[in-house]
Amino acid sequence: MSKVFIIGANGKVGKNLVNVLNEKKEHEVSVGLRKEEQFGYFEEKGVKPVFLNLEDNVDAITDAIQGSDVVVFTAGSGGSTGADKTLAIDLDGAAKSVKAAEAIGAKQFIMVSAIHADSPEEWSESMKPYYIAKHYADQIVQGSKLNYTILRPGGLSDDAGTGKVTTDPSEFKTTQIPREDVARAIVAAIGNEKAEGKIVSLLAGDTPVEEVYS
Repeated sequence: MSKVFIIGANGKVGKNLVNVLNEKKEHEVSVGLRKEEQFGYFEEKGVKPVFLNLEDNVDAITDAIQGSDVVVFTAGSGGSTGADKTLAIDLDGAAKSVKAAEAIGAKQFIMVSAIHADSPEEWSESMKPYYIAKHYADQIVQGSKLNYTILRPGGLSDDAGTGKVTTDPSEFKTTQIPREDVARAIVAAIGNEKAEGKIVSLLAGDTPVEEVYS
């Protein structure tokens, strides 16, 4: 059993991740939250809430995740914020989380990025700050001392998960993936040696999510 810490648990991917982890009952789960009023929802799910604000310094984030084996970064500023918050959360928050994970000697760091994060020619002007943040956050993860897995999902939907995805760009028949299936891909990476150092694009497809890293 690993101690899993979710940064960004109050987002939709994060909540799906908590549900999938609860189904599996294989890990001890803690979640980082910015607001105390968010604690009750997660306490009812049987996971441990911890105060964490990604705009705080590295030491504060390190204290919050102390004792964790696996750190999952699925935080984002959201579509309603400006470029300043995108850079503060999706880039700077990710960078500080990587440093904190290194400081505690985390065994694994799983980053939820975005499809085409390494393909600037695909970035629309309106989404450029978001993609810039994801692009450089991914590079920071890759340059760290951590055992990492980077997942790059396409457009996130609230559809029910199918448990099946595709990672092969030539097979992409859709630009989307259910958040539940992203959560399942995260869980499949936890403690999986085959996921080490992998950067995986994810869209809805026909491959069982358990086979993503094989």
